[in-house]
Amino acid sequence: MTSGPKRVRIGEVLLEAKLLTEKQLEEALVEQKRTGKFLGQTLVEQGLVTGEQLVAALARRLGVKGCRLRSGMADPSLLATIGEEEALRLNALPLMRVRDTMTVAMAEPQSLPSVDRLRQLTGCNIRPVLALEDDIRNFIRQLSGPTAGIDSFVASLAETEVQVVENEEEGPVTDLDVPAEGSPVVNLVNMILLRSVADGASDIHIEPDKNTTRVRYRIDGMLRNVTKPLVGMHSSIISRVKVIGRMDIAERRLPQEGRVRISAQGREIDLRVSSMPTVLGEKIVIRILDKANLEVHLGDLGFRPETLTSFLRMLRCPHGLVLVTGPTGSGKTTTLYSALSLIRTPETNIVTVEDPVEYQLDLINQIQVQESIGMTFARALRSILRQDPDVIMVGEIRDEETARVGVQAALTGHLVLATLHTNDAAGAVARLMDMGIPPYLLSGALNGVVAQRLVRTVCQHCAEPYQPEPAALEEAGLPQQPDHVFTRGAGCSHCHGSGFSGRTGVYEVMEITGELRRLIRGGAVSQELSNQWQRQGGWPLRREAVAIALAGRSSLEEVLGATHSENETSPGPAGQKLEGGTVPTAV
Repeated sequence: MTSGPKRVRIGEVLLEAKLLTEKQLEEALVEQKRTGKFLGQTLVEQGLVTGEQLVAALARRLGVKGCRLRSGMADPSLLATIGEEEALRLNALPLMRVRDTMTVAMAEPQSLPSVDRLRQLTGCNIRPVLALEDDIRNFIRQLSGPTAGIDSFVASLAETEVQVVENEEEGPVTDLDVPAEGSPVVNLVNMILLRSVADGASDIHIEPDKNTTRVRYRIDGMLRNVTKPLVGMHSSIISRVKVIGRMDIAERRLPQEGRVRISAQGREIDLRVSSMPTVLGEKIVIRILDKANLEVHLGDLGFRPETLTSFLRMLRCPHGLVLVTGPTGSGKTTTLYSALSLIRTPETNIVTVEDPVEYQLDLINQIQVQESIGMTFARALRSILRQDPDVIMVGEIRDEETARVGVQAALTGHLVLATLHTNDAAGAVARLMDMGIPPYLLSGALNGVVAQRLVRTVCQHCAEPYQPEPAALEEAGLPQQPDHVFTRGAGCSHCHGSGFSGRTGVYEVMEITGELRRLIRGGAVSQELSNQWQRQGGWPLRREAVAIALAGRSSLEEVLGATHSENETSPGPAGQKLEGGTVPTAV
């Protein structure tokens, strides 16, 4: 360094600490001149001092914290914030970031110009810690390059560094942003969790393979390979995950479930852990429940203005039943929680019964179903009715008893929100009738049904125009229109080559009005209800989805794959052929 305070001489510090004699220092200096290595590295190689002794002595002289760099202590993704060239010039290696503070290993932590430069590059407050210069430079080169990330971290772990953690004390991880010195497996698991949060993953799959362990993230509904640690690390990784999930690490023959709250990137995140024995070993799936994902307004989920207005009318009714339907993973929970966030007030008593409680919300009383002790949906729902509720949310209507109690609650002055597994909105009516709900009760209780799907949206970094195949246009009910430009993603580093980044909802909103109530009371089948609703101006899922593709927010093939065309009476997404270049309005 050409600026800042005078460099501390390692030899003088070690002499003062009585870790070296003058003769040993003279011999080491001669060897350093011959090899061209750093003096500290030479002293360690000669066995005159240990790396820990060297760092501790220098840290005491400078009055700062010190650390000996080890594999797994540095997050490779942080190095990109300052770049390899600048990191080498400053002799600085970012280790971790907690909120707006970044901890950086520096050879000269006393250098204020270097600290100021790091603050300028990262936009963070800098917490410098002392590390050996040769260690810093070696790790910078090791973690730089296009392969930096979890793979480079895994590659830095030698088999001898893998520690079995079966005997670790059980307890939840409180802060993943703090690396555990000397524990590579712990840091590997922490990094897998941290990167999943940063990449917006909803699930982590840790699976045994014949020759390796496979780690995959589910991002935007699709699984993506992340890394493949050494096969010998699998049992240690599984044990570590089970420890933080407070599961029995000795039980490998039976499925287990666990839950833990972690701190990552400055916020608390809940993890649901599930283990399953397979032929090759245990597999673990971690569901990431990031409350930040719920901080969205209903208007940002993908509703068209007309469908959103209709949904809001259902929610503003003081009583009645509102159903949200769709397959697993279609975003029903996000829709319901966003709705509850909209209507919750200190004056409203909102109670939910869920299995499991995925997110904990303020101002809402949430009840966890525990069937092993008899706390079922129906039993909890009956108890809730004695708690003076205004709004009730039922995580899922699974049986006749729950359905009956929910309908009765809707008829007796409560607003009841619930989910159901059906393919479309009209199918929800038939499903409840199959459960034994009399048509005359259902017609009076039901406010409306929302059926939904999730489709991936085009990555804006690699979006390009294209023309779909004639078969796709025909399936969508669209004539070939050379004047209309569709959009897809070419694939880039921002979207991991998929062409998609993020997802949006496709919503079929069937509000129950006079004519539909009459049909339900008469026991009409799903097709009759769907036809009447579409004659009143309703848009089925396929039509809603094609409108998203026409607006350029997703590819036509993506929206077709996520929806079906049953029960649709209109030939195209706007109820008419797209002649003369007319495209239906969509948002």
